Amino acid sequence: MTDASLPRAEDLLAAAARIAPHASVTPVLQSRTLDALSGAQLAFKAEHLQRGGAFKFRGACNAVWALPDAVAGRGVVTHSSGNHGAALALAARTRGIACHVVVPEGAVAAKLANIVRHGATLWRCEPTIAAREAMCARVEAETGATLVHPYADFHVIAGQGTAALELLGSHGPFDTLVVPVGGGGLAAGTRLALQAVSPVTRLVLAEPEGAADTARSLAAGERRLDFTPDTICDGLRGTLGAPNFALLQGAAEVITVDDAATVAAMRLLWQVLKQVVEPSSAIALAAILSQPARFAGQRVGVVLSGGNVDLDALPWAAA
Repeated sequence: MTDASLPRAEDLLAAAARIAPHASVTPVLQSRTLDALSGAQLAFKAEHLQRGGAFKFRGACNAVWALPDAVAGRGVVTHSSGNHGAALALAARTRGIACHVVVPEGAVAAKLANIVRHGATLWRCEPTIAAREAMCARVEAETGATLVHPYADFHVIAGQGTAALELLGSHGPFDTLVVPVGGGGLAAGTRLALQAVSPVTRLVLAEPEGAADTARSLAAGERRLDFTPDTICDGLRGTLGAPNFALLQGAAEVITVDDAATVAAMRLLWQVLKQVVEPSSAIALAAILSQPARFAGQRVGVVLSGGNVDLDALPWAAA
């Protein structure tokens, strides 16, 4: 992969200008209780309060509005477990174009409802990456729609980085930024933001133990994608994208977290911060609480990535 195929800091700044009329500038939340528990000073970027309920709207909006008019008129297509699909549907609606979303069987009902509410057409497939990609190719061929990949798209990566750019601008500097990682769109975009405005800040990625391909890949120096995800964090089951890996290699650390710790952190955020966040978001706090010595005494920025929770299936309800 060549450097020319990867977004750069200037692409991040262009994304910030492009999405400004459409995306929300989300608040930054703080808690003395969580500071005391972690031993650090935490600043939570509340992307669960972004349009569509997740940071994903940033990247989807940037990708949709970067399309030339003639191309945009044929619509867009993606595959998504939920948040990116809803974000792309909403972004497409802001431009008045069609949106098609390939969804795997077993996706969270609340997230599918968001996609439909924003006007997209659903296409169902088996819950594998190969099945998703095959269905996307079919929809592209039948409709002429442009593929907007959930995390490996040039403009998606640049758009996702605007969350960290805002956080750094409003509450920086930070010793460390912690973000969840699945396919790597938010992680790679955050790396671009740090490169642009705060190169001394460490980037720490929070990843489920049951889908730890980023940790394995960065340790090996090449992508290691042969695994079957097993995690409650449905938004983090995607495999690390090639451009995402290229941007993150040598620039990020990974903390892997078990699902029990993630659910405990999710409940803590609901109880203490009074915020409805999903497991794929709460994992960032779980990573900090799992290794407090790594963050003790630091100023730490945390991206709360999404809040699209199925309220009929809360992970602590059975208990």
